[in-house]
Amino acid sequence: MTAIYKKELKAYFTSMIGCVFLAIMLIIIGIYFFVVNLLSMVSDFSVTLNAITFLIILIIPIITMRILAEENRQKTDQLLLTSPVSIGKIVMGKYLALITLFGIGMVIICAYPAIMKMYGEADLGEAYSSILGFFLMGASYIAIGMFISSLTESQVIAAVISFIVMIFTYIMTNLTNLLPTDNVSVWVIMGVIVAVISAIAHLMMHKVAVTAGIFVAGEAACAVVYFVEPSLYDGLINNIAGWFSVVDRYRDFSLGIMNVTSLVYYLSVIFVFLFLTVMRIKKKRWS
Repeated sequence: MTAIYKKELKAYFTSMIGCVFLAIMLIIIGIYFFVVNLLSMVSDFSVTLNAITFLIILIIPIITMRILAEENRQKTDQLLLTSPVSIGKIVMGKYLALITLFGIGMVIICAYPAIMKMYGEADLGEAYSSILGFFLMGASYIAIGMFISSLTESQVIAAVISFIVMIFTYIMTNLTNLLPTDNVSVWVIMGVIVAVISAIAHLMMHKVAVTAGIFVAGEAACAVVYFVEPSLYDGLINNIAGWFSVVDRYRDFSLGIMNVTSLVYYLSVIFVFLFLTVMRIKKKRWS
């Protein structure tokens, strides 16, 4: 795993992707820090991070798009499948390389609140809580982008799909506020969600019987809930949106609140998508 970690981390800097990623990240955050905290004399550093959370959506696909898609395109994934190292260690090595690259930028950002404290007032606890939440949010999106990269051979497709998925999670809460909330509409929406899940399952497994089973069972369950206990649909869409909205969990950290629930949520997202990535690669091994 260590060899894979070093190889991937070195590849990001020899190909300039890592340098470009860090440059974009630090330049944008630096501009906001200067304008918001120094020029406007706002002592709350979380305001700066809140203003650039959308930055994550733009730059994470830059570093995740090649991590597995390039292996698939060059057919070097066959070497990974036959290597003595377990698939889990391979995925973890690649993921840790991405986290290290992202973490380098976050370590540099940690100096900003200290600078504010030296020349004025700053709540360091709230500032570093915001940085921790920002890092966890980025780590979650990296895991998502890595899984998407494992599904295709094209870096461009991986980047575009990652961007779409990430922006969808970003606007999830606002989007659900525009949806109807009556039980019939929620039933229809849940049916669409089941169809999407079935399509994803088919994309991963390519087994018609399993996909059909998931679709039929899911649609039947939605129908049973509607006719037996329709009140279960009350507020269901908002609850689902809250679970999928990665950005919403960051708000507690930006307020200086070390919410264990949010911490567990981010760790769970990371674990789930790394697990799905491992399962995707293992499926190719046995195909």
